[in-house]
Amino acid sequence: MPGSPGSRTGGPPAQRTVKRPAAVRTARENPLRNLIVRVRRAWDRPLTAYYLILGGSLLITVLGLVMVYSASQITALQKALPGSYFFRKQLLAAVIGTGLLLAAARMPVKLHRALAYPILAGAVFLMALVQVPGVGMEINGNQNWISLGGSFQMQPSEIGKLALVLWGADLIARKQDKRLLTQWKHMLVPLVPVSFMLLGLIMLGGDMGTAIILTAILFGLLWLAGAPTRLFVGVLSLAAVIGAVLIRTSPNRLDRFACVGSTDADKCWQAVHGLYALASGGLFGSGLGAGVEKWGQLPEAHTDFIFAVTGEELGLAGTLSVLALFAALGYAGIRVAGRTEDPFVRYAAGGVTTWITAQAVINIGAVLGLLPIAGVPLPLFSYGGSALLPTMFAIGLLIAFARDEPAARAALAMRQPRFGRKRAGGLASGRKHDRASGREPRRWNTMRRRASAARSSGER
Repeated sequence: MPGSPGSRTGGPPAQRTVKRPAAVRTARENPLRNLIVRVRRAWDRPLTAYYLILGGSLLITVLGLVMVYSASQITALQKALPGSYFFRKQLLAAVIGTGLLLAAARMPVKLHRALAYPILAGAVFLMALVQVPGVGMEINGNQNWISLGGSFQMQPSEIGKLALVLWGADLIARKQDKRLLTQWKHMLVPLVPVSFMLLGLIMLGGDMGTAIILTAILFGLLWLAGAPTRLFVGVLSLAAVIGAVLIRTSPNRLDRFACVGSTDADKCWQAVHGLYALASGGLFGSGLGAGVEKWGQLPEAHTDFIFAVTGEELGLAGTLSVLALFAALGYAGIRVAGRTEDPFVRYAAGGVTTWITAQAVINIGAVLGLLPIAGVPLPLFSYGGSALLPTMFAIGLLIAFARDEPAARAALAMRQPRFGRKRAGGLASGRKHDRASGREPRRWNTMRRRASAARSSGER
């Protein structure tokens, strides 16, 4: 019998083994390594920082609105207010903050630098206005608020954080361009004196928590500017001595330090009940709105201790999600600061990242009982329009800086909607071709397409 086409001897065709490349075999045999490689490639993409900042801040703000609504209902009812009173105010602040974020994200870097001095001058004026009798308001023992009429107040020290970031970044960038940062006097003056002036205005009102955040921003700017170790240690030692004196002279601050790690509910009511809320949450929490500690047991449940309510109602999964979002936001800010060639962008991005990260660490550390209660809100999450608006403007700065990278600009340009351009170009080229060949131009008419389809299928 004749053999098969694949064999001259009549036997079955020989099976040839195709050798796969070693890299393909390794990737298929080790899925974990393949996953790690894919994650690394995703982290190295030009738009990774842009999407992390935009998506992370949006998720934190939305989840914060949900938790503010859940945590503030009891407080509102106790004050004879509607249950959604605090939520509506926070939602209004979030809408205004979104406008500020979009405006900051669309501003060029030159405009950001031009706004540095006006924002600093306005912040100093408002922080000084707080101490004027009849204008400043005292809330929870701290006189750092200005009444705007009705139930609206403003905390100028929150604007001071943004002012220090923008003004300090512009100052250091200009000195770097003139190559003056090699001299210690240009490194410190006037950055440190102006920062101490802002700290003094804040401490006149007794707000130690905000002063700590401003100090962290100052040290972050000095670190990014390449301050020598001895200079850095000197400024840090001076700040530590001043802080120790302020703490020792205030019984309220001493009591807060005594509550670190304490389980005595009589002396440390807020700290201990914050731990109770976290401990009762379990893995997935008691359910949204089903928390118990906010029923008069946990003071400031919707502001400073909203993270404790999150742990009680959403459990460990909810708190870890919040921590992951802040970690992603911090990583993206560091990446923007590290990859740019513009000195102002580097210092401003580093200052904003230091601000948000330090404030989140201080707030969460106080709720966990690891740090003294400083009275600072969780950025983008806690209730408070005065804190939310400058923070969202700062997030807009990070978005603008992330988009300004050359690789990110090229990637965004490639992802622009090109359907209209392709269609217009295709129609124009089609008309030219039809005119050259003498055929009737094609018309995109839905009725004609249906009629031709019906004739081809034999319908009558």
